[in-house]
Amino acid sequence: MLHWPMQTIVQIPDSSSPCTIREVVLSLKKQKLEVRHEAKNWGDWIHIDGSTTVISIESMRGLTSSATIEHGEDEPHDPRLAIFAAFHALGWVGNDEDGEYPLA
Repeated sequence: MLHWPMQTIVQIPDSSSPCTIREVVLSLKKQKLEVRHEAKNWGDWIHIDGSTTVISIESMRGLTSSATIEHGEDEPHDPRLAIFAAFHALGWVGNDEDGEYPLA
């Protein structure tokens, strides 16, 4: 059984340009996730239908290069691998105390 952290930080590598939140949402949908984007004054969120996992996404004028995946507990259908595949398809990487790592 894999042990997952409660949060995963994903980002575009420094050598790449930001993408739009729309591109992120479309990539998640390509992974068969039903998602909705919610823009609030304090930040943007992507919710996954039927899941307690949410994505807090940093944006500036609709562009993004960093997000935090806040993993839900005891998910009946764990969306993490699909989320990682969606961000990987956009060229994003994970980031932890050891630095960048591939999402695939």
